[in-house]
Amino acid sequence: MDSTRDLLMALARRYAFADLGALAPTSEIADVCEFGQRLLSLDAEDFAAEARSVPTELRRRARACHMPQTPREQPRGALDSLRPAYELLLEVIAVRWHRRELSPMIAAVHIASEYLPLLAFEPSFGHAGDPGRWPAGLSATGSRFGVIGDRECDHTKSEQSATNRTLRVAGEPAEGWRAYFDRQHSQVAGALAVCVATCRNPCTAMDWIDPEPRADLQVRARTALAFAETPLVRLRHAAPVGHGFGVPSPEEVLDAWERSRAALDKNAVGAAALKDDGFPLPGLPALFSAVADAPIAPATLLDGVSRHVVRLLTQ
Repeated sequence: MDSTRDLLMALARRYAFADLGALAPTSEIADVCEFGQRLLSLDAEDFAAEARSVPTELRRRARACHMPQTPREQPRGALDSLRPAYELLLEVIAVRWHRRELSPMIAAVHIASEYLPLLAFEPSFGHAGDPGRWPAGLSATGSRFGVIGDRECDHTKSEQSATNRTLRVAGEPAEGWRAYFDRQHSQVAGALAVCVATCRNPCTAMDWIDPEPRADLQVRARTALAFAETPLVRLRHAAPVGHGFGVPSPEEVLDAWERSRAALDKNAVGAAALKDDGFPLPGLPALFSAVADAPIAPATLLDGVSRHVVRLLTQ
């Protein structure tokens, strides 16, 4: 390295925002690095935090991935659409892979698996699972959605509790809203997929969707559920090894992904994972796109932050 500035620029290009922020020569650069680190850490609660040193366009794109912290907060961010959030997830997965940070990479894959059913439902809902905008048909006469203790319902007890809560959480104070998203919203995502794709005793909860689009949604939701059970996602729950916890090697991750691709449904949605699109986990963007029924490509948010920091360092 020719100079300290060269070192800092190298850190910026490696997305090492935490390290760079600690060494930042100015408060402006430190603020931008804090913003970048929130994105890299998938701290969706704070994506909308004020960051005056960050270009407006980057802040706007980050807000699209933000999870509202109150029932009436505007704009609705990731509750309007999960597509920007999944594009960020793909970018984070790729960055973590290239940095060989495989434990946080698998954590990002796990997050993607939890909310993937909501990505499938987004075309039908017209939003990304906003509890304040559930369709009335979800609670129509004869629906068991959100009914606690109904033995005919295929939902687990925790899913019944979560679905019951989601129907009323929009009227709760901010503390209750945040607690719901911390603990139960991902369970609602899975419960919705069960309703449309695997329920053995269907009720009227999904009757508000016309038969043809419901059949298409059924395939996409079933694939979302299958993805959550793949060897790749199961790496998140690896058993302890020796005195520490096992961190998968790159070879183990790729092997788990190959087995995952083979295990997914052999329908048009699951087969999308077999595409070789140049992503570190080949076919993952294509799979997310097929489940969403919309294009999902890795974002360039982290890259934009990196480039901005480099510009600041060269001024």
